[in-house]
Amino acid sequence: MTSSHKTARERILETADDLFYREGIHAVGIDTIIDKSGVAKMSLYRSFASKDDLVAAYLEARGQRYWQWWDGVMARNANEPRRQLADLFVAIAIRARRPEFRGCALLKAAAEFPEEGCRARVVALAHKRELKKRLLNLCRTIGARQPDVLSNQLLMLIEGAYSTAGILGKRDAVKATAKAAEALIDAAIA
Repeated sequence: MTSSHKTARERILETADDLFYREGIHAVGIDTIIDKSGVAKMSLYRSFASKDDLVAAYLEARGQRYWQWWDGVMARNANEPRRQLADLFVAIAIRARRPEFRGCALLKAAAEFPEEGCRARVVALAHKRELKKRLLNLCRTIGARQPDVLSNQLLMLIEGAYSTAGILGKRDAVKATAKAAEALIDAAIA
């Protein structure tokens, strides 16, 4: 869909996605989103009752895109869970090396909104619980002796890769993550 054919809601979400991800949610005001998206203030408030609603929609959209990406990675070797885990860490390395990569938007949102019950935090934590659930399912399927322990370890590796890729150097951080995942998985199924 070309920019001129997008709805006001789509333009607002696209603008918020870019600005919130690059600059942080608290750092970006509604007026900036209105200005950059080229919509009227009334259009924004017709689409989103508040900034909290916009933030929740942004995070939900990010989560949906993540699960589409995940499903694509898992589909490559659908009947080989051990290979799916290996594919996941290769795909994470590719994802984290992209020049525009700034870490996990949902993890960043959870850090920006530490208050229990805050909508942004609720959406972010639901995403992370789903990630843990999917990892646990894979760990059970490969026959890990302690699938809950392995899934927690892999979750920490993923979050660590997303958090440190920009600090430690994208290539080194993600390469170390894939090697650590392989060692953990091998030990858990030995």
